[in-house]
Formats: sequence, structure tokens, C-alpha cells
Amino acid sequence: MENTERTKCLITGSGPAGYTAAIYASRANLNPVLYEGIQPGGQLTMTTKIENFPGYPDGIDGMTMMEDFRKQAVRFGTDIRNGMVTGADLSKRPFRITVEGNKVIEAETVIIATGATAKYLGLPDEQKYADQGVSACATCDGFFYRGKTVAITGGGDTACEEAAYLACLASQVYMIVRKSYLRASKAMQDKVLNNPKIKILFEHNTVGLFGENGLEGAHLIKRMGYPDEEKVDVAIDGFFLAIGHTPNTGIFKNQIKTNEAGYIVTQEKGSPITNIPGVFAAGDVADPDYRQAITAAGSGCKAALEAERFLWNDCSKIWK
Repeated sequence: MENTERTKCLITGSGPAGYTAAIYASRANLNPVLYEGIQPGGQLTMTTKIENFPGYPDGIDGMTMMEDFRKQAVRFGTDIRNGMVTGADLSKRPFRITVEGNKVIEAETVIIATGATAKYLGLPDEQKYADQGVSACATCDGFFYRGKTVAITGGGDTACEEAAYLACLASQVYMIVRKSYLRASKAMQDKVLNNPKIKILFEHNTVGLFGENGLEGAHLIKRMGYPDEEKVDVAIDGFFLAIGHTPNTGIFKNQIKTNEAGYIVTQEKGSPITNIPGVFAAGDVADPDYRQAITAAGSGCKAALEAERFLWNDCSKIWK
């Protein structure tokens, strides 16, 4: 017999977006069920100190902040569960969401807050120096490198934008670019090419990182695979990745509207409303531009408010 239950509101994923959606949905008496996913608390649990979230003047450990979010959601009655959503049928209401391959939840509304995963080079040293100099978010962590030397890998618009941002803080910024040119728009290229604090290392590949007490430098190879390839070491205090993110939308593929990169497309920028009535998106899963804890939390609030409005506009579907 199929293991099925019903809920007014199902939230897939935790982190600032999921937990904030849960807080608002609970206070609206939607009795939400939230599945935390593979990484309860989201990417912020991997951040040692957050200093740009309002309300924490001395900063706060990412794990601690997410635990506070979680406790607040529980306080208002959210049913928070461990487990991953492994399948979804969004073709009709109630939506059928499969958890761990066997349990089915029938939900009148669904808030997708599954986030996006930063792309890494795949070097073992990236894990070794996580939170000791390696970061995938210049906006989040650039503050810690004021007056220091950093490197950023990537050659697109995002890499150029973050290099320019880091140049406002750091004394020297290396851009490590695999190709002999930048993929960024002309305007963004000009922004970095004309900045005296930014040095672009074209045709360089990062093959390792080093340091005894945290990150101290990067091992590079110039013109890898060519007869004149050359080993190059650069001394740096921080290593930033800007080679893209992968939105966690695989289970919703071919059901919900996404862009070419896989991010969920909403009704308009800043809105949580998707092309499927009753399904809402919150956080990085629909945000390729900002990817901040505060914007994710705000979008979680919007998603819950829209779910509440949707249900009240269809009162006959609300279970008593």
C-alpha cells in the first residue's frame, strides 16, 4: 500500500529561504511540512562567520545562524523532517511529492527552496582550505581580505564583476583564466582590464593550493598541454571561484519553467510565482544574480505569503 499523507504546504529544502518560508507559512496556519534535504541548513552551514546579515553586529557562525532559523520555524509549528525529495509530479493538484523514493506527500502548495551548488575545480586542496582561504562568494567573504592579495578563477561576467568588487578591498587581485581571452561582455572586460589592482593571468590553470597555516598560495600551470608549458606559483591569501553554480532543479526538470542554466523562471524578477499555479520558488534555486542569505530569506517570506494568498483564493481546497 502506498505510504501517502496530505499537507497544505510542502517546503523542499532548508537554508535561509526554506526556513523563512516555514516561519511565515506556520504563522499563517498553513501547517507546513519541510524536508531539509541533503544539507540541512544549506550552504551557510559551511561558512564559519557571517558578518553581512542584519541583526548580528559581531557576526555569527553560519551553523549557529541556521540553527536559530530552524528553532524559530519549529517554535511556530513547522513539521521539519530529515530526508530528500526524490521525485515530483506537478501536473495537477494536489501535487505529489516523493520522499526518499517511497513516501508520497500530496500538497496543495509547494515551495521549492532547494538552492544552487557552487561549481568547484575538483581539487582536493579546495576542501583542505575550505574556510581557510577558499570561497565561492566574493560578496560574502571579500571583507576578510582587505589589504591582502587574492586570486579569482573564471573569465565570464561573474568573475569580472567579483574581481572588480575584490579590487575595492584587496591590495592585489589575480584573475586566473584558462583561455587566452575573457568570455565576459565588453563592458565587464574593460572594467577589469583598466583596473590597476587586477592582473589577468591568461592561459593559466590552477592545479593546487598550498600553505602551512591556512592558504598561502596557488600552484598554476601556464599554457597547460603545450610544449612551452610552465609551472607558476603565486602567493595569495584568498582563492575565490567564479565558474558558476548549478541550481538544484533536477527532480523538477521538464515540469517547471527554467532558463538555460536550469534556474527556475518566475513570473517577474523578484517574484516567487512560477508558471505552475500553487508552486513557488525561493532562494538561490531561482536567483542567479545575488545569492545572498538576506535575499534568500526575503524570497522565502514572499513565497510563503503567496502560498497563503493562493490557498485563501481557493478556500474549498483547504483541509480543515
